Amino acid sequence: MDLPVKPSRRAFLAGGGAAALLGLHPKFAHAELTLGDIRMDVVSDGSLTLPGGFIFDPMPKDKLAPILNKFSLSADVLEPPCNVTLMRHGDRTVLFDVGSGPDFAPNSGVLLKSLDALGVAPEDVTDVVFTHAHPDHLWGLLDDFDDPLFTQASYQIGKAEWDYWMDPNTVDSIGDARASFAVGAKRRLEMIEDNITFFNDGEEIMPGVAARATFGHTPGHMAIEVRNGTEAVMILGDCIGNHHVAFEKPEWNSGSDQDQEGAAQTRLRLMDQLAAEKTRIIGYHLPGNGTGYVDKTASGYVFVPEDT
Repeated sequence: MDLPVKPSRRAFLAGGGAAALLGLHPKFAHAELTLGDIRMDVVSDGSLTLPGGFIFDPMPKDKLAPILNKFSLSADVLEPPCNVTLMRHGDRTVLFDVGSGPDFAPNSGVLLKSLDALGVAPEDVTDVVFTHAHPDHLWGLLDDFDDPLFTQASYQIGKAEWDYWMDPNTVDSIGDARASFAVGAKRRLEMIEDNITFFNDGEEIMPGVAARATFGHTPGHMAIEVRNGTEAVMILGDCIGNHHVAFEKPEWNSGSDQDQEGAAQTRLRLMDQLAAEKTRIIGYHLPGNGTGYVDKTASGYVFVPEDT
């Protein structure tokens, strides 16, 4: 779920921008999960302010209205949180995505403050794994001098995702609303081209960590499964992008997805799996601390938050 254009002044004042002007700062609170000797923390990169139509435009308005009412949502402005996962295991300190940095949205880009609250500095990060290359997941890669921020890290990304954003034709084919995404992604990925490796669906990218193809939101989007014995956590990225319509009606096309039909098929398949296996999830844009489970209902699914 990423912002296609800069929000209007009205949207800015209605959302995170108003909070910033009023001195209401994002919470850096985190969830801590453990899987044996693996420690995972969910930390905040702040939040986005999105025009509701960015998600809702393709959806049937008559059927959407009761869902908005059920979740007390505005049809005009949404303020999803941004939850970044930090994993520490042995001598590895791993970030899954790096937030948006200071240049994307007015109330995001606070990842470094959140990490600092845990005693983690950028130079402590040994590995960065990207779910996909949308701005709120990638643009935090560079520091104020336009150099890679995580100076000691090695990087990994899905091969299909890399190929898409590095293709010089993407900026012309992605559409005007997302053209800046393509320019920004290519420029940043070129900065780490000599220090990045690629993975494909099902591959173990480090001990206990495996890639799961969840294409649709972007052409090469990957979820990441962290497993220790019988315990597992699925880091979703944006393949399940919210706690409301994505769960209530996963089969609906969402305007936030680049391949809307493909993303809907991915959501349905993944929801079934996660509900059946009772797998714990971490959602980049899910509320609370982003952690919980998927439950199947008579008409769809529901996000069950977990207090950790």
